Amino acid sequence: MGRRVFIGAVEDDSVIETDAECMVDFMAGRASLREKRHKLSQLRTLAPVGPPSKIVAVGLNYRSHIGEMHREKSKIPIIFSKPSSAIIGPEDDIVMPRASKRVDYEGESAIVIGRRAKDVSDGGAYIFGWTCLNDVTARDLQRTDVDWTRAKGFDTFCPLGPYISRKPPTRVRTLLNGKVVQDAPTSDRVFGDTALVEYISTVMTLEPGDVIATGTPSGIGPMRAGDVVEVQLDGIGSLRNHVIRAERERKAIA
Repeated sequence: MGRRVFIGAVEDDSVIETDAECMVDFMAGRASLREKRHKLSQLRTLAPVGPPSKIVAVGLNYRSHIGEMHREKSKIPIIFSKPSSAIIGPEDDIVMPRASKRVDYEGESAIVIGRRAKDVSDGGAYIFGWTCLNDVTARDLQRTDVDWTRAKGFDTFCPLGPYISRKPPTRVRTLLNGKVVQDAPTSDRVFGDTALVEYISTVMTLEPGDVIATGTPSGIGPMRAGDVVEVQLDGIGSLRNHVIRAERERKAIA
């Protein structure tokens, strides 16, 4: 009761309200700051973008991850999609489906698109900012299914946040129960942010608010109910989520 959602600008330990109706309005410059401030500690932070038209993810983009998977470096980005219904925010629960016996974390730096991009040659100009993303994956289903949609697309399989930074991160880290399990510079990627926006825009039109997950480094591993997983990017903060097991699930359609 009495709760409301607003778009805010983070400044140190406080948040300044804006009059933006949604994040896309803010990105387009159709918003201004209000005088009202809040203490960050007194607010609940939600996923920093509304349901985007698409989430495009990139596979096997870190050299270290390519090595641990015993794969060859691709000449073009390997892309797939995650549904926007998979998005959850900081401190929300990652729900492990009963259909899977192994669910992995994949800490990533994610691009947030700021304006429409189609067949662009200056990809960096279309990036509004960056945020943390966990490309949660049902690894056993990924290995058995022809397509990755089910393995990557369960509800809660795309934690996102906590904020959007206008500066690109230089390092991605993932912690499982406080222990560092992934730690790599973004320079280890085969394809950087600009190249990814340019390539993906030749395949599909990118809209404001769309998200591109730029790949995960080595160190992927399973999560279990009761675990706490954090994805950290320098200059952005920590995306923290708890892991739980689904209480019940409808029987799969034959």
